Formats: sequence, structure tokens, C-alpha cells
Amino acid sequence: MASRRHIIADDLRAQISTGRIKAGDRLPSEAQLAARYTVSTPTLRSALALLQAEGLVEKVHGKGNFVRPPFRRITYLGGSPTLPTPGLQISVCTTKIRARGHLSVLLRVPAGSPLTEFQCLSHDGTSPHSLSRVYIPRDLAPAVIPDESTWPTTVTTPLAEVEERFCARLPTPLEAATLRISPTLAVLAITRVATDTAGRVVEAAFLTLPGDRTEAVFTTHYTPQGRRAEG
Repeated sequence: MASRRHIIADDLRAQISTGRIKAGDRLPSEAQLAARYTVSTPTLRSALALLQAEGLVEKVHGKGNFVRPPFRRITYLGGSPTLPTPGLQISVCTTKIRARGHLSVLLRVPAGSPLTEFQCLSHDGTSPHSLSRVYIPRDLAPAVIPDESTWPTTVTTPLAEVEERFCARLPTPLEAATLRISPTLAVLAITRVATDTAGRVVEAAFLTLPGDRTEAVFTTHYTPQGRRAEG
């Protein structure tokens, strides 16, 4: 027998899928919904948490629960430059920092070396889309902050290799708050390290993509001689 929270979630989900409650609509208050379904507030919140985890409902602090618009899908092309997605708004801020710990290892620089950090948050309308942090040796950082027409292109030197490591994990509290996703929703975390033709690491990037709307695509190209080149 289905629990009360699942019954409530099923009913609200059906109303959303049939258009009775439309994208962008604010749901009745939690007290009103609890009274409508004759359940306690904790049970009602547990039902809403199921819909929030599915990405159907978003809780905005101080405003209430809203039906989220359909997600724009994210397709990550492994081994290829990540190009700006048309229709997204992108905000970029920079910070001057010093290399420490894993950044020193990834960029192969001594601890304390000057770096420029680029933090990029893309938006699909009012909904956060993806988050990335890029670290570049200070002497290679562009003088002007990249805008949405050029981001994420931050390195102009010819590249010889880009190594990408993928893992699925739960978001950090900051990532969950920034992307406005449930802390129980897995994200696809990508670490990219770019090396130029002289063998210098010129960029380390950390991308965080919500797992409920992301797919990664890899293509292997075979040469006539039977050797393969991956991209």
C-alpha cells in the first residue's frame, strides 16, 4: 500500500503532467496543501521533497514552491571543445588566488604560484544550468573577462592534450544551493586538464552538471589502417 507522501506526490505529479498546474505556477502554501490532503506538515513536506528530487518542483526560500519549467538538456561532448549553448545567459567572475594542494598538482606548479580563477554559472532563464570553475596560471589568463560569446575559451595557446576525468557524486552543499537542486540528486563532475604543445599545463577546470538532465557523448574514430583516434 502506497504511503501518504507517495499518494500526495502522485496526485501533484499528475496535475503537473496534465497541465492543470503549469510551469512557473506557485503551489498553494504548505499549510494549505497539508489541510487539503489532511496530513501533517512534515508528511506534506516529505511529499514535496520527492517532487523536488525529481526536478518537478523548486522551493524558493521565502517565496514558496514553484513548478519548474522543463529542463534544457545538457550534452557534454568528451574530447571536444565545450562551446557556448545558444539561449543561455552566462555570468563569469574572476578571482586572483595562489596555487594550493590539488591545484598545484593538477597545474604542475609550485605551491603559492599565482593563478586566476574563473567561476562561471550559466542560466536557462531564471534556472541555473551548470557550474564551472577554471584555473589558469596568471601569466596566461586573458586580460579581459570572457563574455558569453567566447566562454569557456580562456586559453589561446595551441593545445596538445586535454585529459578529462568523470565521476558521479552527490553535490556539495554550495553546489546544491548554487544550482538549486536537491542535495540527494547526483551530479556529473568533470575534471579537465589542458596541456599545450610545449608540455605546460595551461588550464584546470572543474565542471558540475546536474545528473537529471546531462548526458556525456564520446565518439571513437577509426583510421583506414585500423588505428583509432578518440574524440
